[in-house]
Amino acid sequence: MAGGLKDDDTEEFKGLRIASLDDESDEEEEQNEQDIVIDEDDEEEEDEEARKSVVLGFVKMPKTARSLLRHFFPSKAGGVPAWLDPENLPSGRSCFCDICDEPLQFVLQVYAPEEKQSAFHRTLFVFMCTSMVCLRRDQHEQWKCHQDKPSRSVKVFRCQLPRDNPFYSSEPPKKDSTDPPLKAGAALCNWCGSWKGIKRCTGCRRALYCSEKHWVKHSRTGHEHDCQRLRISSQLADSSSDETTPAVLLKVASNNVWPEYKIIQESESSYETDMPDDNVCTNSLVSSNRTDDALMSIAENFEGDDDRKSWASFHERIALAPEQVLRYCRIPGAKPLWPVSSGRPSKADIPKCSYCAGPLCFEFQIMPQLLFYFNVKNDVDSLDWATIAVYTCEASCDASVAYKEEFAWVQLS
Repeated sequence: MAGGLKDDDTEEFKGLRIASLDDESDEEEEQNEQDIVIDEDDEEEEDEEARKSVVLGFVKMPKTARSLLRHFFPSKAGGVPAWLDPENLPSGRSCFCDICDEPLQFVLQVYAPEEKQSAFHRTLFVFMCTSMVCLRRDQHEQWKCHQDKPSRSVKVFRCQLPRDNPFYSSEPPKKDSTDPPLKAGAALCNWCGSWKGIKRCTGCRRALYCSEKHWVKHSRTGHEHDCQRLRISSQLADSSSDETTPAVLLKVASNNVWPEYKIIQESESSYETDMPDDNVCTNSLVSSNRTDDALMSIAENFEGDDDRKSWASFHERIALAPEQVLRYCRIPGAKPLWPVSSGRPSKADIPKCSYCAGPLCFEFQIMPQLLFYFNVKNDVDSLDWATIAVYTCEASCDASVAYKEEFAWVQLS
């Protein structure tokens, strides 16, 4: 794993690939995927090169919660997002499930800067609806990706900043620094801590919410008891006009936010040698038997021989490191590791970039093991997926909007 950012080495930023401040190794990866047609022999060669470049993500409890604040540029899962641009957050329908209209829940973010001036800092954010009904509908909607407005319950946002920007110092942050970033961010929803607070409680005039639904949920779970006290406090302090949030640990009212972890990285190639079982997955938070049994339960749903063969190949590959929650590889020839053959997208199913009309390329995929770390129950209607593959603009294009929506392909078991 990669070393942390050096106080006296500002070039350290440029070597980071899905690395957080405490990681001990950096994977040097290619930046752009060539849109070319190759024959099977060339494709096999490219795939082998891509295989050697895969970086695995594992979750780990952070040493301190502060290390996951936005000015440390973390890769993280669960909790609340550490927005890269803290002011110009996604807004409008972008924040909601297009199927049930509930605000989306934060899944994870990946810090993946590029060798491009405007993408010196670059983070990808994944959100989803927690309803399995919506996720099943989403799977059908993704085939309509060439429509103007497909209804999605999984959304991905890309944000990037140049080295010189109004939010962060141009120098790498010191590991143990308590210095805040240069500017505070937009005030966030008191219930979910994810989206911008655009609605104010009519009683206390202090609490902010991203939607009326979250205001109602907070009111039903205890806020009404605090409302009068906060109303008096607000009148005395006259602080109701504060529309910013400093980079501090945010306490949210919802108890449905997923547990927060740091994502650490390991090269997959480091696992492709024989090693004792007790050395595999040293970042374990749950027993390997638990994750392995859960993965095998997915296979019970397979009907065709092609799916079984695909699953066998998938299981053999991830058995090297069964607790991986993320697979990252953004070089030419990189492809998702599909658990099943059915439900894979063709090249034509992947849309063009909504902003520059250029091609999208595969960047990373989220593995079903993450659900166990999120303590999601294994019930019939509980949230579940085989994998979620994320495709991003090959050029990491610049656009006037701070958070550019990318594309996710959901494969269900």
